[in-house]
Amino acid sequence: MTDEDITLTAGDAEVTVRPGNGGRVGGLRVGGLELLRQGERFGCFPMVPWCGRIRDGRFRDGATVHQMPLNAAPHAIHGTARDGAWKVARVTAGEAVLTYDLVAPWPYPGRVTQVVALTEDALTLTMGVETYGSSFPAQIGWHPWFNRNLGGEDVRVAFDAAWQEERGEDHLPTGNRVEPKPGPWDDCFGMPGGVSVALTWPGQLRVEVTSPQEWVVVYDEQEAAVCVEPQTGPPDGLNTLPRQVTPLEPLEATTTWSWTRL
Repeated sequence: MTDEDITLTAGDAEVTVRPGNGGRVGGLRVGGLELLRQGERFGCFPMVPWCGRIRDGRFRDGATVHQMPLNAAPHAIHGTARDGAWKVARVTAGEAVLTYDLVAPWPYPGRVTQVVALTEDALTLTMGVETYGSSFPAQIGWHPWFNRNLGGEDVRVAFDAAWQEERGEDHLPTGNRVEPKPGPWDDCFGMPGGVSVALTWPGQLRVEVTSPQEWVVVYDEQEAAVCVEPQTGPPDGLNTLPRQVTPLEPLEATTTWSWTRL
């Protein structure tokens, strides 16, 4: 199937999926309101095979040290799959299944599968990473850019985290966990019971971003958008908290955005 944009519909919800632009969700419209920031770099892109920054672009797997391109110098950021073209495996009215084969500069062969599923009141994104051969460390996450304003009041972000990963001057976790602090944020938070973040545009919509994962990065330092990024580990997690993809055990994650009208 081609890498042309895919449109999914359910009730008055509509999603645009862009296989040729990093497998991202390019748009989510609910009742005519566009929730995601528009543009080639925005929407919601998959972060895989790592999330956030890798310190100095280097990670160790056993005795081997791998160097990734420094696309956010002096670090490497947000994985490689968002820069590639994904293949379309299957499409129905409310669901698209995409695949992406990991290639250089990532040093290990593997396949990523992403399922985008839309209902009248929710969008669920599911992703899995499997290996063709040797085991390797990996992470999965999503990086949505929610519009700060939908034509009314600015969005309000609310969540209850167990801890905040202390952020160093290099924007990476120091390894210390601290009490959650007020924003603005470009920070990773821990939610052992699963991610739950509420985005409320007063008088318009409320969106709950949930995930069984324990980590979420909240980024609201830009004027146009706020980002709520569920992920399988903290930034630099390939070094500090590696999750192994093995032939018997793929790495899998999911997130759901459910909305109610206000």
